[in-house]
Amino acid sequence: MFINKSKDGLNNICGKNVAKYRMDLGISQRELADRMQLVGIDLDKNAVQRIECGKRFVTDIEVIAFSRVFKISLEELLGE
Repeated sequence: MFINKSKDGLNNICGKNVAKYRMDLGISQRELADRMQLVGIDLDKNAVQRIECGKRFVTDIEVIAFSRVFKISLEELLGE
């Protein structure tokens, strides 16, 4: 049986880094959601919170948008 989770049981591998880079910018989850909406991704504060704690899957389109918002490479966002 295939399980679509990371080794630690999370639904994404970038959530911890999303939280880290958001805090590095000194912005709230709501501000991050607003910035994502400016690049065309419809997220709200609750979606950001679920991504950061690993409870929500992240699409490839969202991963690219996060890397643009944070001005980092995809490798940095997805790295452990």
